[in-house]
Amino acid sequence: MFGKIIGFEQVDNKIHIGFEEQNVIVEIISASIINFFSPLKREQRLSKAVEDLKVQKCSFSVDSKEDKIIIATDKLNVNIFDDFKVDIYDDSWNILCEDYRGDRKPFVRRGVDGGWAVAAEEGHELKDGDNKLRVQVLKKMEEDMYFYGFGEKTGHLNKKGYHYKMWNTDDPKPHVESFEALYKSIPFFIGLKEKQAFGIFFDNTFESHFDIGKENSDYYYFGAVDGNLDYYFIYGPSMKEVVNRYTDLTGRTPLPQLWTLGYQQCRWAYVPEQRLMEIAKEFRNRDIPCDALYLDIDYMDGYRVFTWDKNKFPNPKEMLSELKQNGFKVVTIIDPGVKKDKGYEIYDKGIKNGYFAADKDNIPYVNKVWPGDALYPDFPNEKVRNWWAENQKIMMDYGVSGIWNDMNEPASFNGPLPDDVVFNNDGIITDHREMHNVFGHYMSKATYEGIKKYTNKRPFVITRACYAGTQKYSTVWTGDNQSLWEHLRMSLPMLMNLGLSGITFCGTDVGGFGFDCTAELLSRWVQVGCFTPLFRNHSSIMTRDQEPWAFDKQTEDINRKYIKLRYKLIPYLYDTLWKQKSSGLPLIRPLMLHYQEDENTYEINDEFLCGENILVAPVIEQGKTARMVYLPKGSNWVDYWTKEVFQGGKYIVKEAPLDLCPVYIKQGTIIPNYPVQNYIGEKKIEELTLDIYPAADDTEIKYVHYQDDGESFEYRKGVYNLYEFLIKGSDDLKGIAIRINKTYRAYRDSYHSFKFKINNIKPAEILADGKAIEFKIVEGAIEFLVESETEIYIK
Repeated sequence: MFGKIIGFEQVDNKIHIGFEEQNVIVEIISASIINFFSPLKREQRLSKAVEDLKVQKCSFSVDSKEDKIIIATDKLNVNIFDDFKVDIYDDSWNILCEDYRGDRKPFVRRGVDGGWAVAAEEGHELKDGDNKLRVQVLKKMEEDMYFYGFGEKTGHLNKKGYHYKMWNTDDPKPHVESFEALYKSIPFFIGLKEKQAFGIFFDNTFESHFDIGKENSDYYYFGAVDGNLDYYFIYGPSMKEVVNRYTDLTGRTPLPQLWTLGYQQCRWAYVPEQRLMEIAKEFRNRDIPCDALYLDIDYMDGYRVFTWDKNKFPNPKEMLSELKQNGFKVVTIIDPGVKKDKGYEIYDKGIKNGYFAADKDNIPYVNKVWPGDALYPDFPNEKVRNWWAENQKIMMDYGVSGIWNDMNEPASFNGPLPDDVVFNNDGIITDHREMHNVFGHYMSKATYEGIKKYTNKRPFVITRACYAGTQKYSTVWTGDNQSLWEHLRMSLPMLMNLGLSGITFCGTDVGGFGFDCTAELLSRWVQVGCFTPLFRNHSSIMTRDQEPWAFDKQTEDINRKYIKLRYKLIPYLYDTLWKQKSSGLPLIRPLMLHYQEDENTYEINDEFLCGENILVAPVIEQGKTARMVYLPKGSNWVDYWTKEVFQGGKYIVKEAPLDLCPVYIKQGTIIPNYPVQNYIGEKKIEELTLDIYPAADDTEIKYVHYQDDGESFEYRKGVYNLYEFLIKGSDDLKGIAIRINKTYRAYRDSYHSFKFKINNIKPAEILADGKAIEFKIVEGAIEFLVESETEIYIK
C-alpha cells in the first residue's frame, strides 16, 4: 500500500514522509504521544473525538539512517521503515509496540464440504474474517501482553484473544461473551507489556475491527472498512498516565450536578401519572433515598418526541413541580426518530428546513421505530444540532431535569439504515457508513448544549450510543441488559473498561432490564450499584416489579442499607469526579490501574476500586455467602464492616451473607461522609464527617476535599472551596497530629464543624488548639467534633 520511503520533510512538529504510493504525516503531540496519519480517503482530518488538540512543545530529533527514519523524543524512539512499518521503543530502546511483518494467517477452521452452510442452517452464527478492511495495521503479539479498554464490550477485563467490531448495534438478545458489537464504539485500547503501558486510539468512525490474537496468536490488528489511517500512540509507562493522556486528547467528564450521584429509579413504563406519584410516595414513606424518577416512551403523545400524552399526564408542569417540591427530579426519554406526521411541529420544521438525513436522491429517508414511520435528524450538521438543542427548551420549560437519549445507534425496525443514506458532516457530504458510529455522539452533544443554554446548569444527559469523546457531553449506561447473574458478573469488567476508555460517568441497569429479577439478584446488584457512578434501577415493561420494596422485607432492608450508604459517600464520589477533571481517572477502576507492579491484579474481573481508596469485592454468584478476595500489594487494607486490618498481597476468605458486600478501605485514607438524606439538597450540609483509617506507620495522610454549589458553572469562575486535611504521627506527643486548612475559599457556604471518626486507635486524650475536648467510642472508633481550621493532637 505504501511502498519504499522516498524522503521526509520536517515542518514544525510534523514529519511529512513520502512513500512511493502514499504520503504520511507523523505528528509529535508531546514527548509521549505521537500521531500517525495517512489520507487514504480525504485530506481533511474530521475528528469527532479530538475537538481541541493541544500540542505540547517538546524537543525531538529526526534522522534518516539506511532503511529507516528515526524519530526520538525524551520518552520514545520510533523507527519507520518501508511500507510504513512502525516500531516504537521507550527511551532505553526497550520495544513497546512492533509492527508485524508477515501476512494475516487466520487459524485453520476445519470442517467438511458444505459445513458452513449446514451449521448456519441449524442457526449457528459463523464468522468469515475481516477481509473487507481497506485500512489495517498489524502489530506483533508477544506472550506477556494484556489488553484493556474498547469501551463496554462483553467478556473479561483482559481482552487478549477477543475480536470486536466497532459498529453501534441495538441487539435485544441477551448479551453474552461472544458478542462482537454493542451500543458504543470506542476504538481505544491499553496494552500492558512487562509492566509498561501504552495506548492506541484509532480515530476512524467507519466500521472498524480489533482482533487481539483471536485470528492468530502471532499478531493483533485494528482496521476499518474505509476512511483514513489515523491513530495515536500514547505512552505511559503507567496505565494512569495513559488514561490521563488519552482523556486529555478526547476530553474529560465535566462535573455533574450533585443530585445525579443519588439513587435513580426507572421503569418502562411509569404511566399514568397516578403510578409515577405512587412510586414517589413509596420512596418517602419507606425511608429509602431517591433523587430521580424516569419516564420511558409511553409518556409521549403517540411516541412523538418533545410531546406529552395529556390523557396519561393531564398537567405535566404541575406534576413535575409537585415532584420537585418532594425532592424528585424527572428525566424523560427522547429518541432520535421523529414521527412522519404532517401537522406535528417537530416533523414539519424538520422537513421545511431539510434537517433530516436523506437518500441518494435527496428524499428524506424513512424507517420505522416506536412512532411507526420516522425520520432521522442529520445530527452531523451543525444547523440540525442547533435546532435539536433549541427543542430541549420544550422539556426544560415543563420542569424536566435531565434527558435520556435512547435508540440512537440509530436503531431501526425495518432493517438497518442503508449505507448510502446521506449526511451533511458540517459541509462535507458523506454517508451512513461514516456517520453511524457518531450519530449518538452528535445527538448527545446537541442535547447537552441545549440544556446548558436554557437552564444555565450542568446538563444531565444519559445516552445509550456513543463514540470516543462522548464523555464531554453525557453519562452512559450499558444498554438493555437482562436480570441474569451472568449479566451482573459481566457488568464489572464492562464498567471498568468503560472507565479506562474515558467514560467516567457510567452504570448498568441495576437489577437488569429484561427478564424477571429475583430478590437475591437485586440484593447483590444494588451492592454493586452503590459504588458505581450512575446508580439506576431500571426494568422493562411486562417484567415483574423491581423497586426496592417489590420483593420482601429482607430485600427492601438491603436496598435501603446500600442506598443510604451511597448517600453517605456522596462527598467522596464528588471529590473523585472533581479530581478526574485533571487526572482523567474514572470513578470505577480495575485494581491494576493503581497496582501495576502487582501482576496478580491484571486479570481480576470481580473486584474493583471505587476511586483510589475503596476496594469492592461483591458477591456475583447465586447462593454464595462467602468469597475469595485478593488485596493488592503495597497497601494494608481495613475491612469496612469489622475494621480488621489485612496485609496486601494476599488472598483472604470473606464471609458474605446476603446483606453484606465485602468492602475494604486502603489504610492511610480519609473518606468524607455526608449525613443521609432523602434526596440531595434536602438538608444544608453544615457538618462534614471524616471517616479516617490511620496508616500503620507515621506516613503522612493528605486529603483535599472540594465544595461548590453542586449545580451551576460558577465553579469554572473559581467559585468553590478547598479543604486540606493533614494527618501524621507526632514524635513529640507520641500520637497523631491533625491539621485542617481551608486552602481556597470563594464559595459562600462552608462547613460549621467537622466530625472525626478515627478507626483502630485508643487515645488517652485529644487536644484541639491546645485544649482538651470530649470524645466517645462508637463501634470501635473514636468520635469527636471540632470547628474548622483547627490543630488537633491525639495522645
